Amino acid sequence: MDLNYQIGLFSTERHMQKGRSTVRHPESVSKLTLLAIITVSTIGILWIPVIMPHITHPNMIYHISLHTLSVIIALFLSVVSILAYRRNNNSLRLLFMSLGFCLLAGIEFLYLFHATVNIPDIIIPIVDVELSHAILLIMLTLFGIGVLKVNRSE
Repeated sequence: MDLNYQIGLFSTERHMQKGRSTVRHPESVSKLTLLAIITVSTIGILWIPVIMPHITHPNMIYHISLHTLSVIIALFLSVVSILAYRRNNNSLRLLFMSLGFCLLAGIEFLYLFHATVNIPDIIIPIVDVELSHAILLIMLTLFGIGVLKVNRSE
């Protein structure tokens, strides 16, 4: 009996057609289960330091909920894109997209902590630009490269 089957991490195998050869990949946790795990983990980690102190502020809790939801979505997209990158023979396009989603998760954490902890804007002194804007520009650049990159093998 296969070790992965015994552990329960991989329940079935899925066949993917790539060119003329068949590539077999074990089917991992479903995306819905992955989203549930990320949601519970993120809310569990952020509950006491971020959410709980502002739970009684009616206007602030909506703002925090919006940023928390954005963090959850960004983390989910990061994990899914990294798994897709690893599954698709390390495609350079997926690498750029994965890095873009990771930066999106980072910037959403920065916005969440900016909204709740009242940290001041972090300014890059040489160019007098906020760090969040620089990260957004890098993120958009990575998404653009990932979308516009032409694979020579296709």
